[in-house]
Amino acid sequence: MMSDDMLSQEEIDALLKGGDRDDTEESATMEAVKGVEEYLDAFEQDTLGEIGNISFGSSATALSSLLNQKVEITTPTVNVVEKSRLKDEFPHPYAAIEVQYTEGFSGANLFVIHQNDAAIIADLMLGGSGTNVTQELGELQLSAVQEAMNQMMGSAATSMSTIFNKKVDISPPSISLLNLNEGEGTESIPQQELLIKISFRLKVGELIDSNIMQLIPLQFGKQLVTELMNPPQTQDEPAPPSIQQAPVIKPSAPASAVQTPPASVAPMSSPSRPSKEPVHIGQASLGQTAPANVETAVFSSFQSAQLGDQEARNLNMLFDIPLQVTVELGRTNRNVKDILELTSGSIIELDKLAGEPVDVLVNNRLIARGEVVVIEENFGVRITNIASPADRLKNLN
Repeated sequence: MMSDDMLSQEEIDALLKGGDRDDTEESATMEAVKGVEEYLDAFEQDTLGEIGNISFGSSATALSSLLNQKVEITTPTVNVVEKSRLKDEFPHPYAAIEVQYTEGFSGANLFVIHQNDAAIIADLMLGGSGTNVTQELGELQLSAVQEAMNQMMGSAATSMSTIFNKKVDISPPSISLLNLNEGEGTESIPQQELLIKISFRLKVGELIDSNIMQLIPLQFGKQLVTELMNPPQTQDEPAPPSIQQAPVIKPSAPASAVQTPPASVAPMSSPSRPSKEPVHIGQASLGQTAPANVETAVFSSFQSAQLGDQEARNLNMLFDIPLQVTVELGRTNRNVKDILELTSGSIIELDKLAGEPVDVLVNNRLIARGEVVVIEENFGVRITNIASPADRLKNLN
């Protein structure tokens, strides 16, 4: 007979198996950490994580606008995996999105998400609720996921342009199904043997709480860290200063002479072969003062232009040009959020008080002010003030 305080053999075996499983998972984690530090030091891991955190932060904002759901992407974890062991890393069916850099970098990214998560994103993109979706992804669903990733990667590329202080552009992403156990989608995996796996936790409202993973070649990841820490110098070489001969002043006439001979101009010599001949300019020598020959400026007399018959007719044609007259009651500034919340019956407060004159604009230029009147069943404006010419000139700027 067995006491109530004693454990049965089945319970003992279960505990032993559980302990073995915990030890196995802990040893696997330690082995993974050891494998990462073998190729990436702690600084490189933190740098890659920070690059991913900044770039995917803007991607979360873009995805949230597309799905109309709250999207959170947490700080990533960095691992190094061998291409031959990817089956262990990705045992389930996934959707793989390949992105090539076309400017700024030379390399590729592969983003991997669970097939069920991709199906939820596709359903939200197509106007669904994201619930009760099937894991099978058809052509339409794949196109929807591809568009979502296109927006995300575009935002990420913009953030990387800011981080690295240079233009970064990407190609449109290509999407495929990835099932390594069946050998499906292996052509999208980078060809390098060692790959960096950057895993982000992805939360989309109450629908998705999973991971999105980024695969990049090890060498490309190290290149990102190096370029971020040591940006290439692109200083322009200063242009060589132009060598100009100082003029040598020689007396060309007695000091008492008023006449000044014409100056002889020598062509400027090349910077690499300075000319030995000085430039001679006919002036008084140093230490002597020649009287200046100053003449009074003579201006031609101008008369008011007289328009001919043809010119007068051309000017009269301008009177028939139609102009758009607008009466502005007032203005206000609102955020996009406030505009989207407007409904029938909403009241928008303007920047003018009741009874203030309204502005009369012609082609969006203020020319007068007036007060609103009612003529039979139509509104009208009685002009009370014409804008001064100075005000009109200010409005032209």
